[in-house]
This record gives sequence, structure tokens and C-alpha cells, in this order.
Amino acid sequence: MTPIPDPKTMIAIKNLPLAAKTMVDGFLSGLSNSRLLGTGGTFSQYRNYLPGDDLRQLDWKLLARTERYYIKQAETERNITVQLMVDASRSMLHDCGGYTKLEFAGYLAAALALLAHRQGDKVGLSVFNGDAATLLPPQGNSVQMQRIYHTLGTMEAKGRLEPGSYGRQYHPTHKQLVVFITDFFEHESELAEFAGQLRVRGQEAVLLHLLAPNELEGKPGNYDLLEDLETGETIMLDKAASATGKAVADYLADAQQKLFRHGVNYHLVDAGQTPAAALTEFLNRRNKMPQ
Repeated sequence: MTPIPDPKTMIAIKNLPLAAKTMVDGFLSGLSNSRLLGTGGTFSQYRNYLPGDDLRQLDWKLLARTERYYIKQAETERNITVQLMVDASRSMLHDCGGYTKLEFAGYLAAALALLAHRQGDKVGLSVFNGDAATLLPPQGNSVQMQRIYHTLGTMEAKGRLEPGSYGRQYHPTHKQLVVFITDFFEHESELAEFAGQLRVRGQEAVLLHLLAPNELEGKPGNYDLLEDLETGETIMLDKAASATGKAVADYLADAQQKLFRHGVNYHLVDAGQTPAAALTEFLNRRNKMPQ
């Protein structure tokens, strides 16, 4: 396993293709033979239910007929389409200790794009800032990868994400795995609702909730609060609760429940890790692999 530098050093590599290759060839090399981003596939067979299995895979009709618990297994689709969506609103300028959340998000997206490309999947990219968006429709060639690297390397954080800006720009015509990379600062539940709309249309939506280490501690500055750089609004945290981490835990639980209600898969990403470590943690959880 090739050692990966600390996140500040890693993000200092301004050559995104080199950085993505370093991450995928190094820290993620042990995972490269599995279907890391697969969305499932056609029905294959039944097996007995085991404690810890996802109840969503339980065949309830068969249970009603046989009074036995069976899990539906599927053959993983060989190729999928991955659409990466990066939040480039002003709140992504938050300092993570020498680099911004936007820079961290760019490296996450670059590595995921390369991973999908190496699996033979088509990959696209959407970058949202303000009420505008840059949209690269999914393709499966090497030229697309250069477009993605360039877009991620030149994106700027500005404005706020307005309600409806997602839906106006993104209109999938077939099933995709949609991966949002965002700090999830909403104003009118616009992101959760849009992700929920994708689920209704048959898409699979995954949200990587990116937070800086000091945000996870509930202390982005010298105060006990969470700050929204887009509006200047803050979420004040009770000092006693903050000291125990309860306030932040409550905030994260609320975010997770909101997305769960919309059928969105939620993953918390600590920007204090290297992008490679954060991705490996996400992929391990996604594939139910042992840590």
C-alpha cells in the first residue's frame, strides 16, 4: 500500500490527474477489484435472512405466503452511469486547516471519477454555484476525464444554492448513480427534496456530507456554533452540550433523518482525513466490507 500524504500536502498537489491517480493506485488499490460503485442489478436468487441484513431487500410477499424470511440477491450490473454533483456555493470556502472544503471536494470527485472510469462506467459532473451550473453529461472516454479534471480544477465557490437550481439543470434520461458532495447547508430543504425527486424517478442518490474538523467539534471559530458562510447565519450550540458533542450529534442525526425520509443514502465525510481515506471509508460502508 502506497503511503498517502496528510490532506494539506495531498491537496497541495495542483495536478488533479496526478493526485487522483496517486489516491486510486495507492490507498484504494486494495478495493479496485470489487464493484465499488455498483447500484445492484437483476434478480438472481433468494437466501435466508441473517441478522444485520438490509430489510429493504426482504421479500415481504414471500414472507406472507411462507412465513419465512428471505433476502433477494441480485447480480451486480456490469456497467453503470455515475453522475457526480459538487456543491460550489460560498459555504464551501470554509477553512479546514490550510485548505477549503471546496478543494477537498474536488479531490474526492476526481478520485471517484477515475475509479468509475477504470471500472468501465460512464461518468459525468455537475458543479453548482449560485443559481448557475456547469454540467458535463456522462461519457466513458479519456477525453471526458480531462474535461472533468479541468472543471474541478477551475471551479470557484460563490453564491448560495437557490431552490430549484438542481432540477432546472439536471434531467437524467436513464438510471444513474448520483453522488452529491456538499456541506449540506440548505435554506429551504432544496437539496434533500431534489435528491428525493431523483429517487422517485428511479435514480440512486448518495450524499457525501462534507464537514471540517472544527465543524464536527461544534467550534468553527472561537465560538460554540455552526456557521453558514452563504448568509452569515449561525446555529448556536449549547456550551454544555457542545462539550459532550451532543449538539453536533443532534445536528447530524437530523440531517441524516431528513435524507432518509427522501430515500437518500447518507455518508458523513470528515475533511480532516485524506481524501483517499475518506473515500475508502465511504466505499467500505457502501459495500458492507469489514473496516
